[in-house]
Amino acid sequence: MLYLWVQAFHIIAVITWFAALFYLPRLFVYHAMADASDTVGIERFKVMERKLLNGIMTPSMIVTIALGLWLLIINPSWMSQGWMHAKLTLVVLLVGYHHWCMRIVKTFREDANTRSHVWYRWFNEAPTVVLIAIVILVVVKPF
Repeated sequence: MLYLWVQAFHIIAVITWFAALFYLPRLFVYHAMADASDTVGIERFKVMERKLLNGIMTPSMIVTIALGLWLLIINPSWMSQGWMHAKLTLVVLLVGYHHWCMRIVKTFREDANTRSHVWYRWFNEAPTVVLIAIVILVVVKPF
């Protein structure tokens, strides 16, 4: 029964983390498109980005990882399966993407962004690809 509760809360944390991973880069798109003379709008983006990162995204990542580790402790045999190694590799990449987002928030906060909204549109697609791969690995367990 404990396993099911841990799994349920892990899935909730994953959903919350991914919602933030999808939305923060979308804010970067709009922030990069903002006219430099719109200081009120630019400051609003900075607040939104900071609150999303610190209030939702980072806590969700921490809870996701903690509950995922707990699931691995409950089911250590998963570590002998290839799909789990692939999934964990993708999770490490997501953590790297998360930290890249943190750097971008800092760049925008310092008014030092040099990338276009088009670059951020492409950057925004990465977590979608990772999510699809993780779901397939967990559900299908292809290897």
